[in-house]
Amino acid sequence: MLGKERRMSPLTVDAYERDTRQFLQFLTGHCGGPVGISDIASLRPADLRAFLASRRNGGAGARTLGRGLAGVRSLLRYLERKGLVNAAGATALRAPRQPKSLPKPLTALDARRVVSVDEQLAEEPWAAARDAAVLTLLYGSGLRISEALGLPASVLLGSDESVLRVTGKGGKTRLVPVLPVALEAVAEYRRLCPYHLDPDGLLFRGARGGPLNPAIIQRAMRKMRSALNLPDTATPHALRHSFATHLLGRGGDLRVIQELLGHSSLSTTQVYTGVDTARLLEIYDAAHPRA
Repeated sequence: MLGKERRMSPLTVDAYERDTRQFLQFLTGHCGGPVGISDIASLRPADLRAFLASRRNGGAGARTLGRGLAGVRSLLRYLERKGLVNAAGATALRAPRQPKSLPKPLTALDARRVVSVDEQLAEEPWAAARDAAVLTLLYGSGLRISEALGLPASVLLGSDESVLRVTGKGGKTRLVPVLPVALEAVAEYRRLCPYHLDPDGLLFRGARGGPLNPAIIQRAMRKMRSALNLPDTATPHALRHSFATHLLGRGGDLRVIQELLGHSSLSTTQVYTGVDTARLLEIYDAAHPRA
């Protein structure tokens, strides 16, 4: 249901499966035996709190606990729609307070170094060009790594393309800009790629010609962190944060950035306003008539 009907990403489905499995394993010990629908139907808020306490004792932080509770609630709401349980207890339970944290973007200079093909550490020239093309799309268009690696080979064929249609979380489609430097990076990767890029297949390929695994790009980024003396927060996803933060810092409209990132809620995008407060205060001082 999560994958087919709600069209959640494979990573989200995996996370919900893991949370559900951990919950059922906890209930097996909590109830003293294999768990059935009747056991789940008779759950009380105290039982759910005991589950969260067990996970916390195992080292889980507030974010992990919050996500785990979301997975359990999703399961119970699904069973409730089937007429099997009552999910009111899970709905009433308050999620753990989440720590306030801000995205950690790279500086503009570091972002440019990371996406440069000359800084890539892959041994094969075509793999270096591939990594540079992927990272350039993350920073230049604000893509998630799953969105970049899911691009079909039929896109970005022409040098005059300026817009890319991307399918993001929940199957939502959005249009994002493509910079000339990104088109050049993709074109160079196509030129060097030793594999035939079937238009019906994926654009980015792994060492053996199959789909490129996100772990390859993450590992390449870890190597560059050491080589370029970058902080531990320099990850592929940090390039997406950098895209949003640098646009906002240059006076970009928050709602436009929301559309470019594919956020459903403006509140999700608003977290970037805390990253460059000094810049926002400068805009305020320059624009407000009584400032």
